[in-house]
Amino acid sequence: MYPQHQRAIQRLTEHFEPDPNFIALIIGGSIVKGWALENSDVDFVLVATDEEYARRCATRQFGFVSHDFTDYPDGYVDGKIIDLAFLRDVADHGSEPARSAFVNAFTTFSRNPEVDELIKAIPVYPEAGREERMRAYYNEVLLLNWFVTEAVKRGNQYLLMRSVADLVLFGGRFVLAHNRILYPFHKWFMRVLEDAPEKPANFMEVTNALLNNPNVQTARAFTDMIIEFGGWGEDLHEAGVHFMEEREWNWRGRKAPIHDW
Repeated sequence: MYPQHQRAIQRLTEHFEPDPNFIALIIGGSIVKGWALENSDVDFVLVATDEEYARRCATRQFGFVSHDFTDYPDGYVDGKIIDLAFLRDVADHGSEPARSAFVNAFTTFSRNPEVDELIKAIPVYPEAGREERMRAYYNEVLLLNWFVTEAVKRGNQYLLMRSVADLVLFGGRFVLAHNRILYPFHKWFMRVLEDAPEKPANFMEVTNALLNNPNVQTARAFTDMIIEFGGWGEDLHEAGVHFMEEREWNWRGRKAPIHDW
């Protein structure tokens, strides 16, 4: 952690610790993961009392962004305001990106020991449903390879770029799940993939070749690499059923993903 980030954290702590509306300050983001640049922002989470959180819910004031706590070019602090129930929910059933946000997180002050217990319990890979998720990612790879072929055949650049990005996403998520590594969302996805210990020897090279030169051949090379790594073969019937359930029928009995609203 750079000294300028330490100074900003100290100022944040001095500002919020005396405020009885907040029970803890949690530092997260790139600076706790060792990925920060010298001018990176300071990410933090404020745990509010139930009363303060209820007030903020009424006005949807869940963020805190300021340049007042930093003394370096382009520096700022970026905070989210939650309650203790939020931490309990993440520990119990949070998404992988939600869990990943707490990797290496630490408190600078806390008035409730449960906070520290929870931020240790949160960034743990969820074992339940792992094989089901891996099967879903695998089927996505098979389908998206077909979509790349269709995109090239029709000269559809939008479909090509969308399919290639998703092909890398789901192939990469298959690798992360194999390693029981939390998916950190898109910004840090490639960084975490690079560090995954168990993956095809040429994984990053084949992946970058696909991203830099998206076509039928590079997509097929990426797909074959995942098939060989997974060892599950190429069951296009199962992949087709997956497509119906998770893409075409994903609005039945649940809220559809935002891109399908």
